[in-house]
Amino acid sequence: MVLRLIVVASVILICILLNRFSNKAGIPMLLAFIILGMIFGIDGIFKIPFENYRFAEEICSIALIFIMFYGGFGTNWNEAKPVSVKAALLSTAGVVFTAALVGIFCYVVLHLSLLESFLLGSVISSTDAASVFSILRSKKMGLKYRTDSMLEIESGSNDPCSYMLTMIILSIMEGKIGAGSIVYMIFAQFAFGILIGVAIALGARWILEHFQFDTAGFDMAFVIGIALLSYSLAALLGGNGYLSVYICGILLGNSKLQNKKSLVHFFDGVTGLMQMLIFFLLGLLATPSKIPSIFVPAFSVAIFLTFVARPISVFAILSPFHCDIHQQILVSFAGLRGAASIVFAIMATVNPAILNQDVFHIVFCIVLLSILFQGSLLPFCAKFLKMNDENVNIMRTFNDYSEDSELQFIKIKVTEGNTWIGNAIKNIVLPPDTLIVMILREGEYIVPNGKTVFQVDDIVVLSAYTFQDDSKILLKEQKITSDSKWIGKKISEFSPHAGELVIMIIRGDKNVIPKGNTVIEENDVLVVNSSLPN
Repeated sequence: MVLRLIVVASVILICILLNRFSNKAGIPMLLAFIILGMIFGIDGIFKIPFENYRFAEEICSIALIFIMFYGGFGTNWNEAKPVSVKAALLSTAGVVFTAALVGIFCYVVLHLSLLESFLLGSVISSTDAASVFSILRSKKMGLKYRTDSMLEIESGSNDPCSYMLTMIILSIMEGKIGAGSIVYMIFAQFAFGILIGVAIALGARWILEHFQFDTAGFDMAFVIGIALLSYSLAALLGGNGYLSVYICGILLGNSKLQNKKSLVHFFDGVTGLMQMLIFFLLGLLATPSKIPSIFVPAFSVAIFLTFVARPISVFAILSPFHCDIHQQILVSFAGLRGAASIVFAIMATVNPAILNQDVFHIVFCIVLLSILFQGSLLPFCAKFLKMNDENVNIMRTFNDYSEDSELQFIKIKVTEGNTWIGNAIKNIVLPPDTLIVMILREGEYIVPNGKTVFQVDDIVVLSAYTFQDDSKILLKEQKITSDSKWIGKKISEFSPHAGELVIMIIRGDKNVIPKGNTVIEENDVLVVNSSLPN
């Protein structure tokens, strides 16, 4: 037990360090996680035997729920709406076109059986949001014509369609489904998936808007339960659970919720952990010694998929919209395969349907090639096609990423004697690039205008630009004990080391922003800013 915990902790820490390294080295981080899993696996250095496909399928399926939910929750609908129709077509018709073309290629050229050919096409027909946006975000790649938003919506929403195609083919292979059943299955997948996702999201939004949780963090636990419920209830009724959870995420993520920023940060961390888990587990499950035997068909499918199937599907869908040719080429090249494809391959492996091909390792190899080739060259492709837009921040496509925001908020209390009292905002001289955004007065929140007059005890909230390079700032605390020589002295008389400044005093349960005449008291904790040397 203890040894296993040490291994798990070590893997998580190594994955986080690899993430930082891969971003600097320009290597897609998800590829690093897969390789790490292979190093720990049966053919690697640590030779951990792991061949439990069913356990891996269950774990990865649960992880996909959170990835799909956050894919919707983090989507800024205002940015995505102008390209939503194109993205929706790419995530539905585009997936079907791609699956069909790959299936035909496998049947005609590779001489696989008809159903296995279309099974392979279905499994790898969706693109991977985690792979695409780990590259766009790490490289700060804002793209022209809202291409980044289009890729976000498409890659975040096309897994449900790929999953549906995979389940249909597997059902046909088992001989459990006829033409009428296929039509109903398609209807049920979309109908129940959409209805359940919308219904649960609306109910959850009402609860979050009207109830405040007494314990910090319970709202996050509540949303976790909502994500799991939206998936499981839709799946129980025969709907598409992944579609349901994605729609639920979009509706909640674009609602005005209390503590929403913390929810975004929480799910950002959870999703990152889920991605590490999936890719490491898939690398651990793989047997690299089997790859040479399937490399030729896997490589052939990867080349056809990248340069034929995906471009044909993209151009067939986007050309009627008169999209720029460079945009269509970039969207074609950005169709990276990822975790979902391998998870669906595991589902096919554990399914009772008899397979003659090693679908898991074929798909695993295709994903490796896709992440390595397309993932590494995507930034260069965007630059070559002149699709980069320096005036666009990729983070605009996401909801509430305050760590990338240039704004911060400052609170000031208007106390007795303040020259602002009795004056209107328009008569107040503020520091450059600051704005009064809200006033809290006797428990009431006021959105001010130029005629708003300040009163005693007003709490004023100002916005200002965030200082980005905080790596040069070091905060430390100094406790004023009973024998300190500074007790009773003014802050102006306090003389710390050169280059240091007291920026706050923690006094009991209060925080005091000091002035020159603020007197230091026993048990004060002085927060001192010490700028680091260049």
